[in-house]
Amino acid sequence: MRRRTLLAGGALGAVLNATHYGARADSSRPVFVLVHGAWHGGWCWRRVANRLEAAGARVLTPTLTGCGERAHLIGPSVSLDTHVQDVVAVIEAEELTNVHLCGHSYGGMVITGVCDRLKDRIASVLYLDAAVPSNGQTMITQSPGITPEAAVATEAGLRALAPDGVAMQVFPDLTIFGVAARGEDEAWLKRRLTPHPLKTWLDPIHLTNSGSDGLRRAFIHCVDPVLPMASFPAHYARLRNDPSWFVSTLATGHDAMITAPAAVADLLLSQTVPG
Repeated sequence: MRRRTLLAGGALGAVLNATHYGARADSSRPVFVLVHGAWHGGWCWRRVANRLEAAGARVLTPTLTGCGERAHLIGPSVSLDTHVQDVVAVIEAEELTNVHLCGHSYGGMVITGVCDRLKDRIASVLYLDAAVPSNGQTMITQSPGITPEAAVATEAGLRALAPDGVAMQVFPDLTIFGVAARGEDEAWLKRRLTPHPLKTWLDPIHLTNSGSDGLRRAFIHCVDPVLPMASFPAHYARLRNDPSWFVSTLATGHDAMITAPAAVADLLLSQTVPG
């Protein structure tokens, strides 16, 4: 009986050791956390995630509160800070370090807040046709050069999309996402897009650690076609002469993770290469 117990204990020890050393070896894999934009969910990264995982990476694609499969959680209290905490909680719960963080569109607001809170855990940041806010700016006011009158008009338009004051309905015309000529992709979006919490676009971001400043950063602007929203081309124009950023364009529409997943995956993998 004792011999059997010792043998079992030895086998268990071997399993535990293998698990321990496997986890240590696994820590050398690049880790990506991909954050979706408004009306989307973690599902939109599926094609990119498949490619990154095939290249040996670990990929997490959290869905923000009130969006995607978490649409039932939408409510008047869902804020920008809620969405930042969604991603912070994933990184902390999974005990991730050296994270390669990417945000698409509105997701740029979220990842900037995540960097501000967890800067020592972030290896690189990629803004994919995304918002790049400074402290105190909202999704509306982060657009370079926006006038007060334009900001008021934009907010009025967003509130019109949310007659209940809570949920911004999906734009009826999906051409803004750059998938109009891609029938299956457009149908996929129509099935999967969900209303987005209005408050997250109206909340100013509060940064106490300079956001993503000081990290390895890239901004990728989608140009075929350009999304008819002023902030993304304006950010591209502003950042392309800043030596602290890697700036490039991608010849696809705004939802590049859907229309050009191989190119997006290659860009993300390039962020793991030192230099």
